[in-house]
Amino acid sequence: MKTLTKTFRMISGAAAPIALGAAALGVCATLSPAPVLAAPASGDAAKLDQAVKALRAISTLKADFIQRDRNGGQVKGKLTLKRPGRIRFEYEKSVPMLIVGDGKALTMIDYEVNQVQRWPIKNSPLGALLDPSRDVAKYGTVRDTGNPDVISVEVRDSEHPEYGIITLIFTRKASAPGGLELAYWVALDAQNTRTTIQLSNQRYGVAVGEDAFRWEDPRPRRRPH
Repeated sequence: MKTLTKTFRMISGAAAPIALGAAALGVCATLSPAPVLAAPASGDAAKLDQAVKALRAISTLKADFIQRDRNGGQVKGKLTLKRPGRIRFEYEKSVPMLIVGDGKALTMIDYEVNQVQRWPIKNSPLGALLDPSRDVAKYGTVRDTGNPDVISVEVRDSEHPEYGIITLIFTRKASAPGGLELAYWVALDAQNTRTTIQLSNQRYGVAVGEDAFRWEDPRPRRRPH
């Protein structure tokens, strides 16, 4: 129970009313957001514009993912994304849990204990990917990676620190939308829980039906009186 429910907090950045445990996903030092710079370097505006265009160019995305923690633990799964706002994290069979975003909220379905939790997308670091009102161009800051083929964009709303921070990492790839491929992201929530999702085998523009974002409610139905 603890292992599964804390995964929802890692993905969503949610500070749920119940204790969800410590962070289960971390990131190695090379993935950590760079220190705040005194002033943006020349060319950063162009990089940010490229990243924003690449995100907006994604209509649908399917990929494999690996979710890692600070202690070396990891879980794998399949990611499905459809803009605007819909996402699905389907975990390997050993993890009886599903996370679905419908554009308004992230829902975690824990089939092990028949529990369902929901959290507003806009209050999550993932809002930068899923919430149409979260403007990456407005809230994003380019961080130096030391590699011209890698662009790192840190997204934070200074007026709402409770929303957390997400750092999106793109690599240059001619066949990807906008010429940049979303390789992974690092989310840091208000409770200092750090999460990394690394993508592989990305497929863009694939057919994704609305059924992908529906789920079966495992909670027992109440009988009418």
